[in-house]
Parts: sequence; structure tokens; C-alpha cells
Amino acid sequence: MFDKRFYYLIKIQYLGYRFHGWQKQPDVKTIHLMIDRTLKYILKDVRFKTLGAGRTDAMVSANEAALELFIYNEPLIDFDAFLNLFNHNLPQDIRALSIKEVDKAFNIIQDSKLKEYHYVFSQGKKNHPFCAPILTTILEPLNISLMKEGAKLFEGSHNFKTYCYRATDKGQYFRTIDSSEIIDNNIYTANFFPEHSYVFKVVGKGFMRNQIRLMFGCLIKLGRGEVTLDYIENTLQQDSTEVMDYIAPASGLILHSVNFQ
Repeated sequence: MFDKRFYYLIKIQYLGYRFHGWQKQPDVKTIHLMIDRTLKYILKDVRFKTLGAGRTDAMVSANEAALELFIYNEPLIDFDAFLNLFNHNLPQDIRALSIKEVDKAFNIIQDSKLKEYHYVFSQGKKNHPFCAPILTTILEPLNISLMKEGAKLFEGSHNFKTYCYRATDKGQYFRTIDSSEIIDNNIYTANFFPEHSYVFKVVGKGFMRNQIRLMFGCLIKLGRGEVTLDYIENTLQQDSTEVMDYIAPASGLILHSVNFQ
């Protein structure tokens, strides 16, 4: 007798500051571990499996991430009751936002999706310690206007090998970025935030390991006067052999949304 499977898409959000990323690892707390541990508790003896839409690194947060839940033989009946029970038992820094049923043709990893990442930062002086989980402070003064010009250079289809952690000669590094810009931050606010902060906003279908943090690391160097706009353009050429030597801290990075097309 074959097991019948039921498929669900769940949107979640989390503060990543105390977690070692999404992926399960021995002897450390990860987002996936805590989700599966909670599901095992609330679903009791029901068999299930979960897959994430992608992996976030240690200390990276998500305003909206996605996972697929496979349940064997016993479908969920009341989605509202499930969400309430799920959230009641999840840690305070993880929250389930929504759930909907999908069919077996849906593939959370392979299906086309747009991801929007935000990197939240300020510059010039140290901030209130409460900012640390989601806002990176660059103590040196930065040329924000020049950084805004540099961010636009990442838009379009380019060779992003320079912006992939530990790239090899065998990887596929040609990627398309739909939007890349630095804007004034009016998205994430709190009374202990600095008066002025910014968001590096990037939208695309697929990103490589540490790509956003390496891109923003380059923009920080641009803002400090250590590299030029021409340097960024050259790193995106097909024949570039440049290796980015500065990666921005993880805690300023937020997966803002995941939209399936």
C-alpha cells in the first residue's frame, strides 16, 4: 500500500541573531531544526517532511521565508487551528505567517521564484546595542551618494564570480539581478534606531553563497574610497579574476520576501 502525501506551502518569519542559519547542523540551534522539532511535537505520530525554499546563513533574519510541508496519509483539516498551535509552540523569534495547500507538481526548490533581500545599515557612529540583530553599523563615514551609484551597477545580467564565497573554476556564476538600489530606511523602525539609516535592496531569482554580503562589502569599500565605480564594473566582466576580500556582517541581512511565479 502506497502512502498518500499532502503538500503545503508555509510562509514564516524569524530573527536569525541567535541561530546558526537555516540548515540543520550537529550540536547547534538552526531554524530548520526548531521548525521540525515543533512540528514533531504538534503533529505527534503523523509522518511529515519539510524543505526550505533556500538557506540563510547564521544570524541572517527573514521577514518572509518559505518552506514546503509534506504530510503522509492524514491531511490538515483546519488551517487556522494548525497555525495557532504551531505559533504557540514555536520559539518567540520564529513565527508562521500563512499556510496553503499546493499540489504535487509544486517544487519549492526548483519552481521559479523572486527573492528580495534587504541589508540594513547606518554609518558614522555607534548605535544603541538593541539595533545589533538587524542593523549593521559602519563606524567610518561613507559616501552614500556614490554607494547608490555603485548599487545600480549590479543590475542586469553579469558574471558574479567575484561575489561568490570560495568560487571555483567549475561553478556557474552568470546571474541576473532585477533591481539593486540603496534607499533611505523607512521599512524597519524603532525608537532606538539612529535618525538616519539605509537599506540596500536587491531583487533576483537566484543568489550564490554570501553574494549579497559580498556585494555590500564592495559597496562599503566604495563608500570608504577604497575602490571606484570602474572597479565594480570590471569585477562584473566575464573575464574578471578579482576576489572580493571583504564580506559585510551577517546580522544586517534580511530575506524580505519570497514570491513564486
